[in-house]
Amino acid sequence: MESSDSKEKKSGLSESFIIGVIAIVFLVVGYQTALFIHQASVMKIAANRDEPDTVYVYVPKYAAVPDLPYGQKGPDGPETPDGPKGPGREKSEALLVEKRMAVHSPRAEAVRENAPPRNIESFVFNPNTVSIEDLCRLGFTRKQAGAIDNYRQKGGRFRRKEDFAKSYVVADSVYRRLETYIDIPLTDLNVADSAAFDALPGIGGWFATKMVEHREALGGYSYKEQLLDIYRFDQEKYDALKDLITVSPEHITPYPLWTLPADSLRRHPYIRNYETAKSIVFFRENTPPDQWTVDALLAAGILTEDQWNSLSGCCIALP
Repeated sequence: MESSDSKEKKSGLSESFIIGVIAIVFLVVGYQTALFIHQASVMKIAANRDEPDTVYVYVPKYAAVPDLPYGQKGPDGPETPDGPKGPGREKSEALLVEKRMAVHSPRAEAVRENAPPRNIESFVFNPNTVSIEDLCRLGFTRKQAGAIDNYRQKGGRFRRKEDFAKSYVVADSVYRRLETYIDIPLTDLNVADSAAFDALPGIGGWFATKMVEHREALGGYSYKEQLLDIYRFDQEKYDALKDLITVSPEHITPYPLWTLPADSLRRHPYIRNYETAKSIVFFRENTPPDQWTVDALLAAGILTEDQWNSLSGCCIALP
């Protein structure tokens, strides 16, 4: 009979050799798998580098609504034909949202810092209108860009740069890079419609309508502070939006004080008196045009101090 050694020699491969080959194959496959998992982990950490990890949503705050006189149409609701409501009346304000980054291990932070950045661009953009494709060019993932667009589609609006920074998909590092490129146009008081006014903070439909009506009565805004002439438009409301509005010089229409008839002049909010309007016309008819000034109307006793103070700030058309 042939021995086992003879059989191994005839077959050409020993059992130990085959086991060794299998072991090497397993080692190679295991190494490749471990390398793949490592690379995938690095890619995942790098991809999440600019994403926040935690969002805290706080309960709504409530603010008391001021009582209104009998039958007065309020700034945040319909008329109150049954008289003023009680002091307990309240309205809900927006939810307060705070974004915080989670704490990561030193190894994860090291991976984030050493991972090569994506090929991204920086350019001027308006976060309220920028396309999803351009958001991706700015460095956002398709998912992040979709989240920003979904927020806008639901009526969300970024009024200030800081509002964009508060978005849960905008990391602090991304905002620092893009801050100087964010361009959110201001609302021009002489161009915007009531819908644009309604979008401003603290301005509902009632105040938006009043802002348009006041513009028409003035013949156009000459300066932003004229909003304070509107009923119940107080300093607090103005301070909340003064950095979001403008009166561009190219959109100011000088008021034709020196050409309008008395019947038109008396409709101006700073005149509001037919006798004063007739006096202005009389002054024009009996004074040389080179002396037609608001100061001259004050000196002639036609305007009161308050009227002079308001009209002197307006853009008046030249005689």
